[in-house]
Amino acid sequence: MDIQPFKIAISDASIDDLKQRLARTRWLETIDCLGWREGTDAAFLKRLVSYWQHTFDWRRQETKLNQLPQFTAQIDQQRVHFVHQKGCGPAPMPLVLTHGWPGSFVEMAEIVPMLADPARYGGDPYDAFDVVVPSLPGYGFSSAPTQTGIGSAQTADYWAKLMRGLGYEKFAAQGGDIGAGVSSWLARNYPERIIGVHLNFIPGSYRPYLGEGATPVCAEEQDFLDKVSAWAASEGAYGHQQGTRPQSLAVGLNDSPAGLAAWITEKFQAWSDCHGDLEQGIGLDALLTDISVYWFTQSIGSSFRMYVEGRAMPLSFSQGQHVQPPLGVALFPAELPMPPRSWVERSFSVQRWTTMSRGGHFAALEYPEDLAKEIRDFFRPLRENAR
Repeated sequence: MDIQPFKIAISDASIDDLKQRLARTRWLETIDCLGWREGTDAAFLKRLVSYWQHTFDWRRQETKLNQLPQFTAQIDQQRVHFVHQKGCGPAPMPLVLTHGWPGSFVEMAEIVPMLADPARYGGDPYDAFDVVVPSLPGYGFSSAPTQTGIGSAQTADYWAKLMRGLGYEKFAAQGGDIGAGVSSWLARNYPERIIGVHLNFIPGSYRPYLGEGATPVCAEEQDFLDKVSAWAASEGAYGHQQGTRPQSLAVGLNDSPAGLAAWITEKFQAWSDCHGDLEQGIGLDALLTDISVYWFTQSIGSSFRMYVEGRAMPLSFSQGQHVQPPLGVALFPAELPMPPRSWVERSFSVQRWTTMSRGGHFAALEYPEDLAKEIRDFFRPLRENAR
């Protein structure tokens, strides 16, 4: 496997072009009282775009990100960008962390050192991990797929090859959003290599067996299904669009930074535990660093492919199938609809199920210290299996 060191180096010309486009934004006429009800609040977006153009310092964020040890690996036809932070402890456990949409590896920047060097943050050095954070195919600095079929299942195959190329035959997996799907596919398809899986979201494509011979859906599970249906009707248009006709949308978002910011910001505001105040909950710099990665790499269109492929190949199970590696789940209060434990236990070997006190869909970005502790606690008793 060809592995090369990598540093982010966006050209001055690209930064100048971004600022010029922001200055030429054509603003919509809107109804002032709408707020966030029909998408990103117009007043907030204007302030965000102004901050992006005049105040946000990409070079400062680029320098911070480049403090993480980054590499690229050629895996089959795919170039995969990844962070690889070696752990500080007597026996670090290999751990692959996978992000989702509209996130990126940027989401993991704060949690990586907490997992790699827990003693530095008041933890136990025996809980250290060798942390690998790949960018999904078509996201950020990973190359865009040149053929169909590169979804969560194929990505799990890439991650398995990447970890073997890094010298890790057995490893742990963690993820949320699409990263939860990739981690689940790893557990399903590579049970002999996966020490355990920790998720802070249950993938929307997950379908346990509900056919003849299955335990009937209980009241709690039916309530979850009803909530998912209601959420899809009121909030799920983006996913349907990105999974069915993504490229028409992508043309506009790839050409307009204000449009891209509106599309992505809407989800950070709606899915994070910010109590309506995104600026205080996540912060403009963190938000714009993530959006800027999409902009500079022109990856918004290729990021949508995961939605297309997820519809084509959902994470479904047939009668008798059961994922063997142990599973831990963290439920954050502002997360999208999450199923009850019984629903997940239809297909997974659940060993830990924790209700968190704060946080939302972007847990590693919102409250990295809380998620890091939960990950360490889950994997601590599994470390014997890593030997």
